Amino acid sequence: MIGILYLVLLGLIALNVPDNLLDAFRKIQISLNTSSTNATNDLKETFTAFEGSTLKDQPDRARPIYDTAKMARDAAQALDDYVMKLTAELTKAGGGYNPDIDDVDARDNLDVSPRMMIEEKRADSLKTLINATRDRLMSLLRKKDRQGIELSLNTDDPHSTGGMPHKSWEEAYFGEGVPLGATLTNLAKIRADDKTAENEVVKKILSNAQKAQVNLDKFDAVAVAPTSYLLVGQSYTADVFLTAYDSKLSPSITVGGSALPVDAGKGKYSGDTHTVGLHTWSATVSFKNNDGKIQTYTTPPQTYMVAAPSAVVSPDKMNVLYIGIANPISVSSPGIANKDLRVSISSGSINSSDPNKGEYEANVSSVGTATVSISGQVGGKTAALGSKLFRVKKIPNPVAEFAGTSGGSQNTPTIQGQNYIFATLKDFEFDLKFNIKSYKLYIIRPRQDPVIVNGYGGTLSQDVKDKLRLVTPGTRLIFDEIYAIGPDKTDRLLNSITIKAN
Repeated sequence: MIGILYLVLLGLIALNVPDNLLDAFRKIQISLNTSSTNATNDLKETFTAFEGSTLKDQPDRARPIYDTAKMARDAAQALDDYVMKLTAELTKAGGGYNPDIDDVDARDNLDVSPRMMIEEKRADSLKTLINATRDRLMSLLRKKDRQGIELSLNTDDPHSTGGMPHKSWEEAYFGEGVPLGATLTNLAKIRADDKTAENEVVKKILSNAQKAQVNLDKFDAVAVAPTSYLLVGQSYTADVFLTAYDSKLSPSITVGGSALPVDAGKGKYSGDTHTVGLHTWSATVSFKNNDGKIQTYTTPPQTYMVAAPSAVVSPDKMNVLYIGIANPISVSSPGIANKDLRVSISSGSINSSDPNKGEYEANVSSVGTATVSISGQVGGKTAALGSKLFRVKKIPNPVAEFAGTSGGSQNTPTIQGQNYIFATLKDFEFDLKFNIKSYKLYIIRPRQDPVIVNGYGGTLSQDVKDKLRLVTPGTRLIFDEIYAIGPDKTDRLLNSITIKAN
């Protein structure tokens, strides 16, 4: 009825703009605003009800549907925000709200709307947003849900009647001859149409969650054995079969009357492991079937054996710890999670590189032995689980090398082209680096006095390189008093290098 009256009044404004006509527009505007408010409240209640029931009971299944409904709400809200912005701008341009007439002060003004909406292209922007909102709302519906949906939110050009010239949607509702009061009513109608469309689409989307309570969408191959504890000579048997379950259902699963946490349709049972021996349990699963009735199933008895704890410590390289490096060690204890173990060392320190994998790094500082000890929580108390004795050694000395050799002969161009002297750790389990600290180089040419050069660092200095240019076939090079420093930060006196140039 409001819509029919609105159209009649809109047709009369070209003839006259008396106060009683503008009063009628104001009444329609108030009614439309009330409808928008009611639709907004109704939508809030719809979301609240869905959040408190379906989304709470079936979060995995309902969450995608809920998120799609929120997309529809957001799209409609963007249009509503823009219309409210236009309403505020037009009201301000019309002198603001006048409480004496309960309307915008210049409601009979015929210039504000054409100027702001047509000349300044606001009507074009509004039309584009209306069409985009309608398309977005329709796109969020499933294909079969779009059938029979006719959203009132549109920007169709009005039909020409009585020989009147054709007008576009923009001109008809906001152009020449449309008073400001009618324009504000037009915007109120767009808001009401937007809210109506939003309600219709959101409720259609949320209705898709009202499906059967059980939907078998996952399959697993399962093997169930009567016991996991056997004596020598006993037969081991197991039932192997295919099972199906609803990954989005949260059934009620209990063991001994206590509810289990459920994730993706599966209950997670944690049995008692505080007492050594054989333990037996069974679970009861209850859910609401498609007809709304509660169905209950009970699993066959399951058994597991709890054994006394023990610990395993194994070196990742050898049964030796080296001073000055992080020695990797693996620690485990059957029946106890790696992250719950506590590891210590009698001499030095030990740190966890990855406690979930039982990986540690031991650091020692003095030659001798060190004991790695492991403890863990057993029966709610900390208990010693085991230990292992390691030998502690210094990292062996590296071998000094020059021109690819630690002694012998080398051709003259190769010698003169060198830039470094190296300290190489050969045949060692760890990839470690030693740096040359200092050395003394003797260059002994036939029938000439020796040339002596002091070198510092592994990179040859320019002075050393200049002296190497003196080398000719028959010259002997002697690198002596070679000192290097490694990961343990101690100076090492390395082997001398004697090379004859050829």
